[in-house]
Amino acid sequence: MLNKKTLQFLTQLKKNNSREWFNENRFAYDLAKDDFIQLVNGVLAKVNAFDPELSLLTYKDCIFRINRDVRFSKNKNPYKTNMAAYFVKGGKKSWMAGYYFHCEPGGKSFIGGGLYGGEPDQIKKVRQEIDYNWEEFKGILGNKNFKKLFGDLSREEGTSLIREPKGYEKDNPAIEYIKLKNFIVSVPISDAELTEEGLIKKIITAFATMKPLLQFLNRAMED
Repeated sequence: MLNKKTLQFLTQLKKNNSREWFNENRFAYDLAKDDFIQLVNGVLAKVNAFDPELSLLTYKDCIFRINRDVRFSKNKNPYKTNMAAYFVKGGKKSWMAGYYFHCEPGGKSFIGGGLYGGEPDQIKKVRQEIDYNWEEFKGILGNKNFKKLFGDLSREEGTSLIREPKGYEKDNPAIEYIKLKNFIVSVPISDAELTEEGLIKKIITAFATMKPLLQFLNRAMED
């Protein structure tokens, strides 16, 4: 679980997103960072049991920096108002589909995973894999535990093509998935759940449930 002071720090940072305030509250940030590292280490200790490919990862391989890259953004706030970690073979800069945890107070926290923002060639390979192995993919999404936890792949606005990609027909039974630009799942986590003892268990359960999907996506991209 996370300490309530970690959530308080992120909430205050959202209201005071400046280098001056951050430097004045560096001690509070260090405590929040250490708290998040402890959580990530707890997840790593458990995730290896069902995904040994992650056994060599350390927290440094997973946690994203809190500093924002503002070079090409209209938003010049210097800091992110969340803490996040990506658990994937090769570390957070890997091209592979992986597991993700996002902590952002105010009802914006979630457990997720999959392939987000993939390169065109990667997306093309995933679409082909779904087309060629539709029954297998449908079985993964239709798993009772998967449906209960995630429902379906994310279909947020802008995550799907308006028309079918070149080479695919409208009547393809998998067309609504072939049209996707991201292949991700997520489940929300409330602020209260972030500070409960069962948080790591919830993260691990979600990761284990989505593992077959990630295996399918990574197999497609590795071919």
